[in-house]
Amino acid sequence: MPKGSTELTNARREEIINACGELYKTMSFKEITIKEIGNATSFTRTSIYNYFTTKEEIFLALLQREYEGWANELLTEAESGKRLTASEFAALLAKSLDKRPQLLKILSMNHYDMETNSRLENLVEFKRAYKKTLDAVDECLIKFFPEMDGRERTDFIYSFFPFMFGIYPYTVITEKQKSSMKQADLRFPEMTIYEIVYQFVSKMLKNR
Repeated sequence: MPKGSTELTNARREEIINACGELYKTMSFKEITIKEIGNATSFTRTSIYNYFTTKEEIFLALLQREYEGWANELLTEAESGKRLTASEFAALLAKSLDKRPQLLKILSMNHYDMETNSRLENLVEFKRAYKKTLDAVDECLIKFFPEMDGRERTDFIYSFFPFMFGIYPYTVITEKQKSSMKQADLRFPEMTIYEIVYQFVSKMLKNR
């Protein structure tokens, strides 16, 4: 870790993560390199290695930040004192993820490699953020559906979170993909992030 204040270290880490996030809006995971990320920062490319040792660590940090922001939003809702119906809760989750396409895009790539190619201490920090998100969803379920027992909440959480890995590829379709599906006579209903999440959560909470 480079010498300097904690504030400088955190600021440079954030600049690297921000640069990666901006590049990921127009480039694929494969296309983005440490060099590309370095060129988008205000300091030398080699300085990145003082903060992250691999590209995967930077993406993991970006995903961690996305999870932390999502968890904080859900916890705020859980603590707001509102009472929500199943339909309203489905809308809440759908809206919260509709604002986070980057989280869903990162999840749709090879998550296993991203974790494998990160140092243990970075992976632990990420898992803490992930746990916070799991706990935030659980807290929402406890708040809005007090009749659900622990097993029912666990079933919901471990159905919903694996489902999230497929949201992006099923809602963001390129023109090339559309053309290939048309030629293959593959009928594919186009849905937004909001629509697919709302539909899934509504079915999971049916009769509540």
